[in-house]
Amino acid sequence: MSFNPETRRLSIGLDNGTISEFILSEDYNKMTPVKNYQAHQSRVTMILFVLELEWVLSTGQDKHFSWHCSESGQLLGGYRTSAVASGLQFDVETRHVFIGDQSGQVTILKLEQENCTLVTTFRGHTGGVTALCWDPVQRMLFSGSSDHSVIMWDIGGRKGTAIELQGHNDKVQALSYAQHTRQLISCGGDGGIVVWNMDVKRQETPEWLDSDSCQKCDQPFFWNFKQMWDSKKIGLRQHHCRKCGKAVCGKCSSKRSSIPLMGFEFEVRVCDSCHEAITDEERAPTATFHDSKHNIVHVHFDATRGWLLTSGTDKVIKLWDMTPVVS
Repeated sequence: MSFNPETRRLSIGLDNGTISEFILSEDYNKMTPVKNYQAHQSRVTMILFVLELEWVLSTGQDKHFSWHCSESGQLLGGYRTSAVASGLQFDVETRHVFIGDQSGQVTILKLEQENCTLVTTFRGHTGGVTALCWDPVQRMLFSGSSDHSVIMWDIGGRKGTAIELQGHNDKVQALSYAQHTRQLISCGGDGGIVVWNMDVKRQETPEWLDSDSCQKCDQPFFWNFKQMWDSKKIGLRQHHCRKCGKAVCGKCSSKRSSIPLMGFEFEVRVCDSCHEAITDEERAPTATFHDSKHNIVHVHFDATRGWLLTSGTDKVIKLWDMTPVVS
């Protein structure tokens, strides 16, 4: 569903691919049917109503993105995605649409009145995209995934920066952003509500380096038969330091540390030299963690009142006062 409070317009996506539109009465006790859009060949997965342009954007299980004119009901255009879409966001100013799908890809399209152009695709998740959130002021896109991570794509910086945020033990189910405080709220299947401070200078995680031997002690890894034979040593298992990205053995990476500015709020493997270099200030958390005590599948954040609504698989709706942490 997609609801616009200004017009009280409610758009509902159905299993047969139809989008039904209603106008709610002022007391919310009556729904008046307006029109139907024959948008998809199978179940509608995401809907977004854009009041400024009078557009209805939608995706379906038919791997198709489409947008309609809400005044005439006419189909304006469409685009076929690589997988079933599970996230949809739109920037009114530039008319860019962001589509996250179950393959883990984020597709960016430029929409015109009757056509669209593929701008680029982002690939950073190892699991499917489960949620998208757009900050039109800082021009940052957040994507949550079934791989338990959130990625911040800095589109406004135009430098290709992608910051990974690791704070969940299960798939991320929903995202919401408080623009006035620059805080991201992520909710997951682990029942966690994580409030991220995005008003700090974060660092990209380094790419993992390839090597046939430990880049600290030069011991061969178990596939490096030549060096094992020459040195008469048994090969070791390869690991990677999350701080510098170097390929290291277990002996040279026996320590664990949190690296909040890199998005690692939990302790992760680091090499011994990086562990010594990380200061207590760098270990200071940049997120707060809260237990909702249910598997969250949907959230809505009311920034004016500081209230967060969560609904879970336990058929329970909870209302949270977030003013103590989102302020």
